[in-house]
Amino acid sequence: MSNEKWYALNEVENVVSPSLLVYPERVANNIQLMIELAGDKQLLRPHVKTHKTAEIIKMQMAQGINKFKCATIAEAELLAKCGAHDILLAMPIVGANIRRFLNLMNKYENSKFSTLVDNLNTLEEISKIAAAEKKIFALWMDINVGMNRTGILPNHDAIELFETIHNHTFTEAKGFHVYDGHIRETDIKQRKKLCDAAFEKVLSFKKDLEGKGINVENIVAGGSPTFPIHSQREGIETSPGTTLLWDAGYAALFPELQFQKAAILFMRIISKPSPNIICLDLGHKMLASEMSFPRVHIFGLEDSKQIGQSEEHLVIETTNAENYNVGDVFYGVPMHICPTVAKYENLLTVENGSVTGKWNVAARNQKITI
Repeated sequence: MSNEKWYALNEVENVVSPSLLVYPERVANNIQLMIELAGDKQLLRPHVKTHKTAEIIKMQMAQGINKFKCATIAEAELLAKCGAHDILLAMPIVGANIRRFLNLMNKYENSKFSTLVDNLNTLEEISKIAAAEKKIFALWMDINVGMNRTGILPNHDAIELFETIHNHTFTEAKGFHVYDGHIRETDIKQRKKLCDAAFEKVLSFKKDLEGKGINVENIVAGGSPTFPIHSQREGIETSPGTTLLWDAGYAALFPELQFQKAAILFMRIISKPSPNIICLDLGHKMLASEMSFPRVHIFGLEDSKQIGQSEEHLVIETTNAENYNVGDVFYGVPMHICPTVAKYENLLTVENGSVTGKWNVAARNQKITI
């Protein structure tokens, strides 16, 4: 298999399409690069939302990574089942999920769990359950630095919130969680400028709290785009996630990040309904479709145009349609890998051009046991 077509399978007859192929050697290389960029494994807290698999978690743990971040209770449980030591559920827990989080702590006592809070009402609900169960909840205050998705602005209300977490008998103030996913400039200098400006507000707020005698022990900051920027800060934990598998979207936006594409979509032509049109078996159900076209970079079809997609179909316009036959195989890199992985029950592992096994996407659903 040539390096030019590193992704291609030697035998395709028995491979079901569509499938999502994963390349363990490339995943291992991405883990090593993450460690190199972080500098200190103790300041690396990778996100598992991208892959949701025990095998990749264990690959990281084998390299000395023992802190992780996740987005769902199912992902947190998967981490605990793998024996992860420190697990941050980076999603505010409300309603029934507060009890589910408590059940996690009770069931997996060898793992340390923490989660986010960004308002006094939720904190009050957590505190009531914590006090009733005499169980300490470890909480990070989620700070909004411009993403405007979750988090509290670093102002007087945030001071009151952090003081309340700090002073309550059954809550532990772990520190700040700061996600700046809105900072996505391709120019690394511009990205760094915006990232530094946003983070300066966090550092200023930290000084305000410390001036009141309240110590902020830890800060978890950023995602994959700002990972190399935050990794240069002393004592700051970083939490990249997409870096483990990478995708066409981030590869185009952030060319200075030399992570390898490690997950490839395997698809076939299922029809040629009219001149210049081919249809592939890659519908919404098997490819993240929240963005506009193109939703996948298809090798060999770079000059084509993706013009339609439904539940099972991806329609392509190409002037080279006569060169292709129904049944022909194509490979592609999704523009957004994270929600694409969640559409597959298993990832097929590929080594030296052959399918060698499969990894269960164990946390793709809302629940494992809790």
